[in-house]
Amino acid sequence: MGVGNARIALGRHGEDLAAELLQASGFVVLERNWRCAAGEVDIIARDVAADAVVFCEVKARRGLGFGDPLESITADKLRRLRRLAGHWLAAHDAGPTRIRLDAIGVLLGGPRPRLRHVRGIG
Repeated sequence: MGVGNARIALGRHGEDLAAELLQASGFVVLERNWRCAAGEVDIIARDVAADAVVFCEVKARRGLGFGDPLESITADKLRRLRRLAGHWLAAHDAGPTRIRLDAIGVLLGGPRPRLRHVRGIG
């Protein structure tokens, strides 16, 4: 498997684990890897308890050699995620609704994956 394929597989595995975490926390996953011309959102879910649509960025790493996975979420990434949320809401005729931007860091370097869910990142 080439480096690009390994990175894609790592990202997909991280997103699978993140979706499972969200569902176990009472969220309803609406879409995964939603795309439009402006980019892609990893996971879009409804936080039933908060009555909000959540746009979730997932970052997965095999170790901490390049820092915590969540450290790679920049201000530019947050701006793009906000813009993508607007595109998704417009495409789905959602009307007025509460939204939230979340992030899930997935660390796969040990015997068990470690996930950290940060709500309201931007």
